[in-house]
Amino acid sequence: MNFHIMTLFPDMVIDAMHTSIIGRAEEKGIISVKAHNIRDYTLDKHKKVDDYPYGGGAGMLMQAQPIYDCYKAVRDEIINNARTTEDTYMRVIYVTPQGELFNQKKAVELSKEKNLVFLCGHYEGVDERVLEEIVTDHISIGDYVLTGGELPAMVIIDAVSRLVEGVLSNDESAGTESHSDGLLEYPQYSRPEEWNGRRVPEVLLSGHHANIEKWRMEQAVERTKSRRPDMYEKYLKNK
Repeated sequence: MNFHIMTLFPDMVIDAMHTSIIGRAEEKGIISVKAHNIRDYTLDKHKKVDDYPYGGGAGMLMQAQPIYDCYKAVRDEIINNARTTEDTYMRVIYVTPQGELFNQKKAVELSKEKNLVFLCGHYEGVDERVLEEIVTDHISIGDYVLTGGELPAMVIIDAVSRLVEGVLSNDESAGTESHSDGLLEYPQYSRPEEWNGRRVPEVLLSGHHANIEKWRMEQAVERTKSRRPDMYEKYLKNK
């Protein structure tokens, strides 16, 4: 799976994305993460990529031209590296507070794609015309505003990439975590059996797998009911 990030701050993205689990997956060739500097595509000799918005208003807008030319370069790279026609398909995601709220269901959907391209905005936003021209998905990671789209893009890439086959060392991990089945994950414990006066629940020491699974399910339901009543209500409706 290939991730392409169109950004004004490529070092910020690459430094974060080439470490830990994602970094190891990239070394194995399971995924690739590339950052493309939008400034490299501006026609302005001072590398300017923004200007004042028509109609007035505070702040500056990212201009259409450098973004579009960056997009074309990414598109050409994807086409040139494709083995089949299907491999040329790409979804272009604009990370914005105005977008569809990102969740685990969306992560699963995106993990089935071959190429995901992220447009990271800055300043007061992006010229609407280039969004209309290239963007397929508008996605938000929450109802709040950040200084740029790099952090949201990295959040989405992290959530999506770990669902790609081979990225996680334990194939069961992605299927038993919070949100994978509409519930929060059950509490977990490791050695020692007693720490700071707190003991591991006896059922987990019993070796009785049926009882352990029953206990875990009960704990997941109770935790969801307590911490995320909105999720709990959806879980009850879908049972």
